[in-house]
Amino acid sequence: MSTVTAEKSSAERGGTARERLLKAADELFYAEGINTVGIDRVIEHAGVAKASLYSSFGSKDGLIRAYLERRHELRVARIERHRAQHVEPKARMLAVYDSFDELINSPAWRGCPFIAATGEARTDATVNEVAAVTRDYTRQCFLDEATALGIADPAALADQLVLLYNGAVVAAGYVDRSAAVRARAIAELVIDSAPR
Repeated sequence: MSTVTAEKSSAERGGTARERLLKAADELFYAEGINTVGIDRVIEHAGVAKASLYSSFGSKDGLIRAYLERRHELRVARIERHRAQHVEPKARMLAVYDSFDELINSPAWRGCPFIAATGEARTDATVNEVAAVTRDYTRQCFLDEATALGIADPAALADQLVLLYNGAVVAAGYVDRSAAVRARAIAELVIDSAPR
């Protein structure tokens, strides 16, 4: 199949070559892992020419970065949607857990993509960098609201809530669909007992 034919076929199926590659990467990387899935499978799944991958992402590492950044954007949007339903700082902190509960009880949940990618690429700078951005975002959500609540040591409370959140993420990865609800209940006790 020529490059022109492959690109036309991609366009006919909807989306730019970049969008199709990102969608294919998301499906395959999330289901099977970033190391297991090779570039050729992503290209075939997307129905685009190989040159499209390099012109859009530069390399497989670039595609992995884009995949994880997209997952981060979706996570931020979901958390912010839940936080926006509340005004009170404590409720906004607990909304982070509600957001996670929504995710793990969706049929698409197959575990945390950031933990999976980090586990596969322990020393990979790209993966660790994007995973760090995601971790920092979650901590900042808690830190902002702990500060607004007047907690004496908001950083300590944020760290505790992140630990609970991360524990729920790991537990949910083992098919514990109640992990977010249970972590939320503990988080509420931790928030209530934090010195002001």
